[in-house]
Amino acid sequence: MPANTTLARLALPVLAMALPASLALAGPAQAAQAAQPSPVHTATVPAAAVAGAPLDDPYEKDIAMRLVSSAENSTLDWRGQFRYIEPYPDGRGYTGGIIGFTSGTGDMLELVERYTKKKPDNPLAKYLPALRKVNGSDSHAGLGKPFEEAWRKAADEDKAFRDAQEAERDRVYFDPSVKQAKADGLRTLGQFVYYDAIVMHGPGDGKDSFGGIRKAALAKAKPPAQGGDEKAYLDAFLDARKKVMKKEEAHSDTSRVDTAQRVFLNEGNFDLRPPLKWKVYGESYRIDK
Repeated sequence: MPANTTLARLALPVLAMALPASLALAGPAQAAQAAQPSPVHTATVPAAAVAGAPLDDPYEKDIAMRLVSSAENSTLDWRGQFRYIEPYPDGRGYTGGIIGFTSGTGDMLELVERYTKKKPDNPLAKYLPALRKVNGSDSHAGLGKPFEEAWRKAADEDKAFRDAQEAERDRVYFDPSVKQAKADGLRTLGQFVYYDAIVMHGPGDGKDSFGGIRKAALAKAKPPAQGGDEKAYLDAFLDARKKVMKKEEAHSDTSRVDTAQRVFLNEGNFDLRPPLKWKVYGESYRIDK
């Protein structure tokens, strides 16, 4: 986690005494925003070779990673997050890596298993028994500071671990969401909307998962592949997602929808082309050509 966000979390108990209840319960980035203005985070990426390139185009994919990183890590430097690891108090145990793999939901375990299969002699292999035990809970038993140090060591020194993070991200989240979005006839923005949703809510058909959100949206509007209007369908999807987000305190700030994805949608930027300007947790971001 970037230094500014980490400091905000450390200061949160003090801030909570002086802030209204709504801000005291908000995430660290929101609390920090209330305390002082934040700068505009900017980045420049090469333009995609063809207008309307899909999200799995390398240039568009890099934009997607930056957008998610702004919400998950308060930075556009998504490649700097391979080493991120912390016990975040959201009921999911440890959170780490480029998209926030968690020890409580199984994807961190699958990541370390994948890494160990590729490279058995690695700093994280000895923590596999502990990761299996804490899976499905918020426990940190058998992990702690030594695990955090091993994670950072692997991320800093071993390309195989960084490659494993990207491969697991693509296998579980990116590839399935983009494939479904294309099948629904959605352009690049819609493909990103699906991807960001599956990162936060996970795959599956439960009512609070990506599949459940999509099902709720389909009950309200048809996607382009079924002859529907793309904007109307994406509005329905984002509405359904917001309802799910508000069920959980850790996700109750919906700015990654309201002041980011909905902004692009209302601008009619279905190809997700820079320049892009958005806000998450009150912080401003921009991607220029």
